[in-house]
Amino acid sequence: MKKPWAAEADDVINGLNSNASRGLAEEEARERLAKYGPNKLIEERRLTFLDVFWEEVREPMIMLLLIVGLLYSVWGELRDAATIFIIIAILVYAEVFNEYRAKKSIEMLKRLSSPTAGVIRDGRYQEILTTDIVSGDILIIKSGERIPADCRLIEAYSIAADESVLTGESIPEEKEAAATLTDDAPVADRRNMLFAGTVVTRGRGKGIATATGMETEFGRITGLVKAVKEPKTPLQISMKQLSGWLVYLAVFFSVIIPLIGFIQGRPFKEMVLTGLGLAFATIPEELPIIITMVLGLGAYKLAKSNAVIKRLRAAETLGSVTVIATDKTGTITENRMMLSEVMLDDKKIIFKDAALNDSLKKLLEIGAFANDAYEIKENNNITYIGDPIDAALLTAIKDKGLNPILIKEKYTFKNELPFDNNRKMMSAFYVCEEEGCVFAKGSPDAILSRSTKMLLSGEERELSDKERKEILDAAADMAGRALRVIAFGYNPSVSPLAKGGAKGGLKGIESAEDNITFAGLAGFIDPPRAEVKEAVRLTKEAGVKVIMITGDHENTAKRIADDVGIDSSKVILGKRLDEMGDEELRDVVKDTLVYARITPEHKLRIVRALKENGEIVAVTGDGINDAPALKEADIGVAMGKTGTDVAKETADMILQDDNFTTITRAIREGRKLFDNLTKGVRYYLACKTALIAIFAFPIIFTLPLPFAPIQIILLELFMDIAASVSFVAEPEEADLMRRRPRDPKIKFMNRAMTISIFSSALGLFLAVSVGYIFALKAGLEPVKAQTAAFAIWMLTHVLLAFNMRSEKKSVFKMGLFSNRAIVIWAGASVAALAIGVNLPLIQQALKTTALSINEWGVVVVLSIAGSFWKEIRKLYAIAQCKMKN
Repeated sequence: MKKPWAAEADDVINGLNSNASRGLAEEEARERLAKYGPNKLIEERRLTFLDVFWEEVREPMIMLLLIVGLLYSVWGELRDAATIFIIIAILVYAEVFNEYRAKKSIEMLKRLSSPTAGVIRDGRYQEILTTDIVSGDILIIKSGERIPADCRLIEAYSIAADESVLTGESIPEEKEAAATLTDDAPVADRRNMLFAGTVVTRGRGKGIATATGMETEFGRITGLVKAVKEPKTPLQISMKQLSGWLVYLAVFFSVIIPLIGFIQGRPFKEMVLTGLGLAFATIPEELPIIITMVLGLGAYKLAKSNAVIKRLRAAETLGSVTVIATDKTGTITENRMMLSEVMLDDKKIIFKDAALNDSLKKLLEIGAFANDAYEIKENNNITYIGDPIDAALLTAIKDKGLNPILIKEKYTFKNELPFDNNRKMMSAFYVCEEEGCVFAKGSPDAILSRSTKMLLSGEERELSDKERKEILDAAADMAGRALRVIAFGYNPSVSPLAKGGAKGGLKGIESAEDNITFAGLAGFIDPPRAEVKEAVRLTKEAGVKVIMITGDHENTAKRIADDVGIDSSKVILGKRLDEMGDEELRDVVKDTLVYARITPEHKLRIVRALKENGEIVAVTGDGINDAPALKEADIGVAMGKTGTDVAKETADMILQDDNFTTITRAIREGRKLFDNLTKGVRYYLACKTALIAIFAFPIIFTLPLPFAPIQIILLELFMDIAASVSFVAEPEEADLMRRRPRDPKIKFMNRAMTISIFSSALGLFLAVSVGYIFALKAGLEPVKAQTAAFAIWMLTHVLLAFNMRSEKKSVFKMGLFSNRAIVIWAGASVAALAIGVNLPLIQQALKTTALSINEWGVVVVLSIAGSFWKEIRKLYAIAQCKMKN
């Protein structure tokens, strides 16, 4: 059999037992997928619980804990050693489970953002995962898409592809379906083929997959590669560094405290075991896990709200966003176009009331010919898939009793020049016998600049400058009423295209766009999404500026901006941007919120100017030309429904519903994510600090130690679970979206954080130390004094967790039971304390004894005093704030 590029397209289709119009049957496609395997070049890293377990137990801090356990088993009692290893097992399992859950969430996000491709199967167009493509699949080729498999072109309309990944050639290669080559033609010369991994920069068409996975040209060159592990985020790196520094601090105190105790004459064995227990409890092995938990689960929650995070650093950055630069169409508006009004024969008419005269029929015919939408029949319902304007045109044609398919059959389609942001129009070339026709649609400016005639009452006549101005005024009026205005034109007589047609190149079509006849205007309504106005209000209240950037008409942009609450008092046009230098632009972007008639190049300049002004910018985009702006932004946001593959690959986040409100929800979730991370780390380090102080105090004042070594290890278990699980589940605070965006330049461990950690640690330290000294002074037995200290710690650190849920708002205002996870943890902690103090078998293991009612009373009072002073401070701060206001 000939190579695909050396054979006619029909022969390739027959050789692969496929059908150009119906594609493969679903059952046949499944069989081929099972036989030949998925279409992938990257071997995904499959995550298992054992992988995470093995990775975690090899972490230096976990290894240190295991070493502590081994040494404790040598120096301590057998029962104590068994107890400590049970606690280590529970602790490691909890940490591994949390890490596994977070990483599994991240892995699921990658699946959600997996690329898809359009294929024809069973005669229906459908989007499938690129990994499910098999040889023989009929692929629908669109501009901006990354080709998922090697394919032989069946139809090619002005297709050009960037093949630099294969050939090193930076200039896009023109493609021609009609060409047949020799078997030995090099890759760079195979102009009837598209190759996996390359990008379609222009045009559309249809092809048949001839090779997938490792059989593609790209697969043969690169070989199967392992998926690259995502690099750690800046916050993960800084937290790892902080953990490393705290390890040295923990080890220092775990050595110095027992050493001083030994010098004071305390038993060597007791001091060694105390040091080991203290090391176990103070080593901050949980910090990196807290970060992964918060980022991973936060990103997963975002995905459930239609915002798929592709890179974890985006989840970090969301809380710092100061500017959202958003598109209009589909993001702020519904992207549900409907033909509302037409201008024909110098008159504006509501479309539904317009009679089907010659002029309207001609306009609708042009709309059918210059159209890329696909018709899909499901359950006797006809829908149109493609550009919203194209779909709306076909729907309008059908509403007037015409059949778009029958209209297209009048002529033979040969080629097209697709729409781009510079030309602002598209043209389709048809041939009927020996006559050629060009049908064009685009912006009124673009169509009129190429028009020499106009259609009036079904007849063509010269287009005067006055009429040209009147048409542009009419377009401006329609745009001012929030209509998307499209102009239509045609050239009824041009030279026929060279042979090859749909399988040919661009010969002859460029000049055919000149000297066209203007046929009319159509105004499409794309109303703002109902929920966007409130989302814009919330976003502005959160201190985030919303900028609308659109290629649409100035009046349309202004009207939509007004409808959703974006200040349109100053609108800058693209041509004005061309006249500005970079310094002037930096001044302009400070107070301009609406930009119209903008190209992707303008968009990139706006983003750069905003960043140079110190803004943290989130930018939306969907086209192949939006990729530079998406890459330049702090967070690039691609459209999931309408976005090209290139835009999605470049972006940090994908909106699966293309909705502006999803960005607002993402910012809310990003702020909550960072808030909860701060709370978890603050609590965790406060407990660690208090524990070190509690042991340093009796050593300095030559008092007996307040906790038995085994008790220290149990404390570690409960404080770790609180930090890693309970605070991750904390609901957002009421003022979350009324705060200013977080400044990313401010250090995580800033002055406020440090003060909060040490003040909280002080309360816990004083509660335990006062209670312990009181017990000793009252003449209680050492074991009872230690039990009292242990009980005070357990209760105080539970109450402290509730108090540290917010630095400003009272826990009673937030609701004691609003965080179910922390309530369950608190209940488990109190239950464990009750069992540990009262059950004889457990008493022996934990070195505890029963307490009397009066002793419990002292424990409870000191626990409340050691934690609820923070509530008094909050109330005082609130009262002071009210007095100032």
